[in-house]
Amino acid sequence: MSVVDLVMPKLGEGIIEATIIKWHKQPGDTIKEDEVVLDIATDKVDSEVPSTAEGIIEEVYFKENDVVPIGAVLAKIKVGTNYTVTEFPQSTPPAQPVYEEASIAEEVPYQPSHVMFEAQPTDTGKVKFYSPLVLNIAASENVSMSELESIPGTGQDGRVSKKDILNYISTRRSGNSNNASYAVENSQPLTNNYHAATVQPANIQPATNNNAQVATYSTGNTEIIEMDRMRKLIAKNMVDSLHTSAHVTSFAECDVSNLVMWRERKKHDYERREGEKITYTPLIIEAIVKSIKKYPLLSSSVVGDTIVIKKDINIGMATALPTGNLIVPVIKNADQLNLSGLTKKVNGLANAARTGTLKPDDTTGGTFTFTNIGTFGSTMGAPIINQPQVAIMAVGVIKKRPVVIESPTGDSIAIRHIMYISLSYDHRIIDGALGSTFLNAVVKELEGFDINRNI
Repeated sequence: MSVVDLVMPKLGEGIIEATIIKWHKQPGDTIKEDEVVLDIATDKVDSEVPSTAEGIIEEVYFKENDVVPIGAVLAKIKVGTNYTVTEFPQSTPPAQPVYEEASIAEEVPYQPSHVMFEAQPTDTGKVKFYSPLVLNIAASENVSMSELESIPGTGQDGRVSKKDILNYISTRRSGNSNNASYAVENSQPLTNNYHAATVQPANIQPATNNNAQVATYSTGNTEIIEMDRMRKLIAKNMVDSLHTSAHVTSFAECDVSNLVMWRERKKHDYERREGEKITYTPLIIEAIVKSIKKYPLLSSSVVGDTIVIKKDINIGMATALPTGNLIVPVIKNADQLNLSGLTKKVNGLANAARTGTLKPDDTTGGTFTFTNIGTFGSTMGAPIINQPQVAIMAVGVIKKRPVVIESPTGDSIAIRHIMYISLSYDHRIIDGALGSTFLNAVVKELEGFDINRNI
C-alpha cells in the first residue's frame, strides 16, 4: 500500500497557476491510470488532468474555481487492491504551496490571482462562470454576450465548455443557427473588455449592458479598461525580461527576391496538393534553424554563472490572438523537419492559437523565438527576448525597393524585394560580433534561396 500525490502539471512557459473547473472524481472514488480526474483552465488553454496511478482517491485539497499553483498537490491517490474507503471529508490544502517556474530556481510564496473567470449575473440572478478560453473564442468569433449566455452548457452546473461554444460556432457557420434554441437577434459583439469601466465624475453606478454588470465612474472623455489576466502576465514577463537580460539589437537588410518569386510559383500547386498554404514563416524558420546549427550559442539559456546550450532546436513563433494578446507556440525539433513539415507545423499551431485549441505542451520548451512584425505592416522593430532564451528575431514587411546591383561589368539599379531583419540578443553571453555574424548568416541563407528547389 502506498499513497501517490497528484500534482498540478506544468502548462507552458510563463504559466504559474490554473483554475479548477470540475472534479470528475471525489474522495472514495476508484480511478484508473490515465483516467481524467479533473478539468483545469488557464488564460491560454483548458486541459484535463489524468491520474498518474490506479487506486482510490483518498483526499482532494482544492475546490472547484480555486486558483492553484503549478506543482501544488491536488489530491492523494491510495494505490493498492485491498483498500476500502467509506468517507473522506475535504481536507485543508497543504501549507504554503509554491510556484514552479522553469527560469526561477528559488521558491516563491503562492498568491492566487484575484480574477480567473468573469462572473456574469443572469436573468434569474444566478451567477454564470466562463473560462478565459471560452471568452477568447467568443471574442474572436464575434459571439455576443447574449448568445454566450443562451448556449446550453454541458459542463459543471451548466457551464459552457470549449466543446459547447465550438459546436455553436460550427452550427452558426453552417447556416442552421435559426433552428437552434440559442440563436439570438440584435446581439452585440463580445470582447474581452466588455467589463471595462467607463469614467464619469460622481459616485459609482452599476449599469447593465447585455446582462453584464459594468461599473461606470465619472470624469471627462476617458475610458478605463482593466487588463485581462493574460495581458497582466505578458506585461510582467516583458518587464522581467528587460530586467534579466542585457538587450542589444542588430539590424540587417535582406534581398528576398528569390524567396518571393519561388513562393509565387509554388504556392498554388502546393495548396492543391497538400491542402496547406505556404507562407514566408516556414521559409524564414528554415534559415534560422540552419544558422543556429552553425552558431549553437544562440539556442541557449543562462542559469546563474553557467550557459546551457540546448541541443534540441525548438523554435517559438510569436502569434497574435484575436484578443490582441500574444502567445508563442513552439515547433519542437524544427531541425528534423523538411520545408513541407515546417509548413504543416506552422499552419497547425497558428490555427490552434487562433481557435484557442493549443495544448499545454504546444507552448513549452522553446529555445529561440521568431516574430513576423511585417504581418502588421511594420518595417522593423526591436523585440524583447522571451525568457529564458537569449535571442529573438523579428522580420519586417517585404517591399519593393530600388537597390544598387554590383557586377564585374559595372553597377546598376534594380527593383528588388527587400526585408529588414532584427535580432535582439542577451549581451551577457552574446557579443556584438556573434550576434551580427548570426544575423548575417540568416540573411545569406535567405538571399541564396534556391529558386529551382522542389517542395
